[in-house]
Amino acid sequence: MSEATVTLSPIELEFAWNARGDPARPAFVAAAARTLGVELPLAPNEVASGDEVTRLWLGPRSWLLVSTSSKRDDFDSARIALNAAGGALFDVSASYVGWTIKGLAAGRVLNRMCPLDFYPRAFGAGRCAQSVLGHIGALFWRPPGVPGFNVLVARSFAGDAWHALCVSVETEGYRAPADERGSAPR
Repeated sequence: MSEATVTLSPIELEFAWNARGDPARPAFVAAAARTLGVELPLAPNEVASGDEVTRLWLGPRSWLLVSTSSKRDDFDSARIALNAAGGALFDVSASYVGWTIKGLAAGRVLNRMCPLDFYPRAFGAGRCAQSVLGHIGALFWRPPGVPGFNVLVARSFAGDAWHALCVSVETEGYRAPADERGSAPR
């Protein structure tokens, strides 16, 4: 058996917030920057990273803000401010489960279950896209400086997604520890 060329590890989300609003409205853009403390990416499928919060473009009026290292306890005040500016903010932290897939073969592993082109020229660092992981809706993004991808799925599909990832990565030499086979991280 060859040494694994891919590693899988769970993403421990501290929070996940969905922000919605019209980026053509200056009041919304200003309120988002002021209350969230971050600029939202405005180009399709763009990711903005930094200051412990990653912002993912989901659609022309929708973004997902995630963090693995920063707890935010100002959700209610941010929600009120965005509502006043014609936007909305939803805490979806309990809705997602995710994994980091690292290694030179990470894109090949994902292509066994997803039709996206994960080649770096097509899906470079700072990019995100929504597609499928097998039969499960998933959000993919490539962080800067990492040879791999992050994947988020709905928590209710975590077991199926984890199983599909483990099966797909086995040909690259990866073997899930015995205590993880058949179960997804919680």
